[in-house]
Amino acid sequence: MSKLKVISEKSLSNNSRVVGLLAQLEKINTESSESDTARYVTSKILHLAQSQEKTRREMTAKGSTGMEVLLSTLENTKDLQTTLNILSILVELVSAGGGRRASFLVTKGGSQILLQLLVNASKESPPNEELMVQIHSILAKIGPKDKKFGVKARINGALTITLNLVKQNLQNHRLVLPCLQLLRVYSANSVNSVSLGKNGVVELLFKIIGPFSKKNSGLMKVALDTLAALLKSKTNARRAVDRGYVQVLLTIYVDWHRHDNRHRNMLIRKGILQSLKSVTNIKLGRKAFIDANGMKILYNTSQECLAVRTLDPLVNTSSLIMRKCFPKNRLPLPTIKSSFHFQLPVIPVTGPVAQLYSLPPEVDDVVDESDDNDDIDLEAENETENEDDVDQNFKNDDIETDINKLKPQQEPGRTIEELKMYEHLFPELVDDFQDYDLISKEPKPFVFEGKVRGPIVVPTAGEEASGNPGNLKKGVVRNANVSPKGEEGDKKPTCMDVAKEDIKNNDRTSQQQLGDQNRTITSTQGVNNDIVKALDRITLQNIPSQTAPGFTAGAKKDYNLPLTVLTCTKACPHMAACGNVLFEGRTVQLGKLCCTGVETEDDEDTESVSSVEQASVEVSDGPTLHDSDLYIEIVKNTKSVPEYSEVAYPDYFGHIPPPFKEPILERPYGVQRTKIAQDIERLIHQSDIIDRVVYDLDNPNYTIPEEGDILKFNSKFESGNLRKVIQIRKNEYDLILNSDINSNHYHQWFYFEVSGMRPGVAYRFNIINCEKSNSQFNYGMQPLMYSVQEALNARPWWIRVGTDICYYKNHFSRSSVAAGGQKGKSYYTITFTVNFPHKDDVCYFAYHYPYTYSTLQMHLQKLESAHNPQQIYFRKDVLCETLSGNTCPLVTITAMPESNYYEHICQFRNRPYVFLSARVHPGETNASWVMKGTLEYLMSNNPTAQSLRESYIFKIVPMLNPDGVINGKFIVIIMAIPERRMYLCMAAASKRLYGIPVIMQLPAMLWKMEDTGLCLRY
Repeated sequence: MSKLKVISEKSLSNNSRVVGLLAQLEKINTESSESDTARYVTSKILHLAQSQEKTRREMTAKGSTGMEVLLSTLENTKDLQTTLNILSILVELVSAGGGRRASFLVTKGGSQILLQLLVNASKESPPNEELMVQIHSILAKIGPKDKKFGVKARINGALTITLNLVKQNLQNHRLVLPCLQLLRVYSANSVNSVSLGKNGVVELLFKIIGPFSKKNSGLMKVALDTLAALLKSKTNARRAVDRGYVQVLLTIYVDWHRHDNRHRNMLIRKGILQSLKSVTNIKLGRKAFIDANGMKILYNTSQECLAVRTLDPLVNTSSLIMRKCFPKNRLPLPTIKSSFHFQLPVIPVTGPVAQLYSLPPEVDDVVDESDDNDDIDLEAENETENEDDVDQNFKNDDIETDINKLKPQQEPGRTIEELKMYEHLFPELVDDFQDYDLISKEPKPFVFEGKVRGPIVVPTAGEEASGNPGNLKKGVVRNANVSPKGEEGDKKPTCMDVAKEDIKNNDRTSQQQLGDQNRTITSTQGVNNDIVKALDRITLQNIPSQTAPGFTAGAKKDYNLPLTVLTCTKACPHMAACGNVLFEGRTVQLGKLCCTGVETEDDEDTESVSSVEQASVEVSDGPTLHDSDLYIEIVKNTKSVPEYSEVAYPDYFGHIPPPFKEPILERPYGVQRTKIAQDIERLIHQSDIIDRVVYDLDNPNYTIPEEGDILKFNSKFESGNLRKVIQIRKNEYDLILNSDINSNHYHQWFYFEVSGMRPGVAYRFNIINCEKSNSQFNYGMQPLMYSVQEALNARPWWIRVGTDICYYKNHFSRSSVAAGGQKGKSYYTITFTVNFPHKDDVCYFAYHYPYTYSTLQMHLQKLESAHNPQQIYFRKDVLCETLSGNTCPLVTITAMPESNYYEHICQFRNRPYVFLSARVHPGETNASWVMKGTLEYLMSNNPTAQSLRESYIFKIVPMLNPDGVINGKFIVIIMAIPERRMYLCMAAASKRLYGIPVIMQLPAMLWKMEDTGLCLRY
């Protein structure tokens, strides 16, 4: 051995020891020195790498050349010991530090060098075992960090080398283990996976996998992981099915499940499930799984694992496999088209409606041959506990993606002459107000104040809360700071009539005290921020929360709630007499409330209810916008496609917000898998399933069963949506929603009645034909319920109810006709459990707070009758008639001119327009509630509202889709086209969609507003 050049410690004052050794190794490579020197230096570096983390960091630090020196030496050296030393150093480097060091090795070209070294080492006979172990160990760690690793391995011929090593050394577990790890990395490439399968790798792995054994558990785990990766290839999965390996996997799983009492081998059991999950991605695999009784095996084993929280991964994977293999069923419907049909005046030539009408009658649109599709998208699987389903990337027909179509149209779709026909929608521009009783009897000259008008500041909830905490009190609180206008401000009546005399007196006193301060506020002046912050919130009147738990008869009297009388046509044992005719003229009915017992809060109430001749319902309705008699009269004139003749109790009675906060529901852990397990029981224990139809709109002659333990359902009222109900178990019901009219999808909005319940019984409801891939029901949302008996006990509000709520994909197929041509899709289920507090109650469930078309008309009439015509210009016109004959209201709100003097009229007509609209989608009822609050605010005596009226003319279309609202639809109009999508190109819509009145009239009205030359905001 030649004399070594020893580097002293003093010469390393600026560099560490390893840097010096690396520099020496680099010099050895350059000078082609003897191998003994290289062995010595690499052994020293290996010792430092094994003992010091600092050394490992320095060798892989940014700017360090240590890795290049090692790889260069590895590539050029012919000495076996030097090679083994360098490989051991690389193993130390990639074993610690996470994936960063492995990625660093890949960036330096380590993958290619090691693969070439593997090929060269395989040419020796026999190959060196230690060398093979080291190379495979490193490649298994850096392979996942190299995107091209699979291609590189295939091109270099490494796949065959590794596979042959496993075949020839099955009993040598030390060598087989890293080889299997590398095979798993190879299998990430689909071409490699197929190639390995053709060379018998699947059969080889089943020689390693076997029944329960305490030996070689690590090798078993790696073999199962490799098998699961290989079986993701459909070719390999078919090969496994043909050789009967599905039954083998189930047998092995049961054996490990029985013997692993201490659950120390959970990873092996999960590996078997992962292999089953991969093989059941193909149709043949699912069939073989069912034939091998796999559903029952996994169901029983997963139920036994529920008691141990650490075994949840096994339960979740088993649930996913069972859901995937559950036989696809068709919805129990004759057709997925709506049970109601409306004959269109003009049938479109193209689009979904044309396709729907062009389907031959013999075509089954509920299910087709694609529903059990052989291809399952593996990469889209999401195995979380909340959502195990394949992510559905459906194309939403209501979302326009073309940027050019989203740009506003520069030119109107109609000429100025054509727009003149819409002048009747703007009577305020031609009215001279000679016949109006204005505030000022004598014309007065228009006085310009000479001040620049400030911005109109609309208060937010935060400003109101911070400005005056007292405004947060429940109930209607009239603002004391009403700003009179001019010299006659004290004489002006209020904008809205308020029933309570004491509030009137307080208002009058407050106005007199603040009259001198506020008389300077005119129509041309801004609003002081201090006044804005003191604005009152106009809300529905609430009962104080402290009275909610026990609302007594005495408390009812204190609140002076308005009285509504309810009569019915049927005899009732709990009441002395009922009227024979509920309504005159057109027959409109309520439900069978009086045929049930009325539960009240105490004995005194019970005696009073049973002794009167009619049932009295006391409902607080805040600003007196609800009138039950008026509502019935409006319902008589509302035209629906099903020709509804019944009225829902919540719409008739009215309702108020609950006087307490409703928190978001916290979902218990594991509730979704429990519900899925109960669904799987339908297949395993079919004898326990009742499968009885209890409600069906498709069969008009269907009679409701009279058994006492069956719930009664109904949705034959305005905005109702429930098509069919099937009793599954004694207290479990499957519910099917109706499609939008002239459509075969859009199932989300529901509103239906339930009666005949028993208290203390947990009823489960499953809405089984939902379409969206996820829902807020998975994140704390609850359905709404309205109880008639609670309303009779002075609690007439919708409340959030339900436990064990979840939303998941079910086993009912969506045909390609219903899925827009996509094949193999499924419906989703909303499931919730309800315990009813009252016996034989009448309850209503809804997706969101209902707001019907008749309710809107009632509110508009009440607003019109209550407003002060001297102060507020309020006009309700008809924008158009819908296809089914209902009127689409157009509301105009602004301030009346001070007098009919020319300058005042001119100022009135030159106010800019503000256009507001709501409810383009019928299922978005929250828009109507926001619009209701907006209308009430604009009609209120609030100083900011008054200033807004004096500054703008509000043109409001509060319900753009009346037909959709009336008929309980979710998205589209009667022509089955999403209405919002139409407005994106109004000019084109006005020409092509001539048969749709709202689409014709609304763009024309907006163009007419632009034609006036006034500023338009919307």
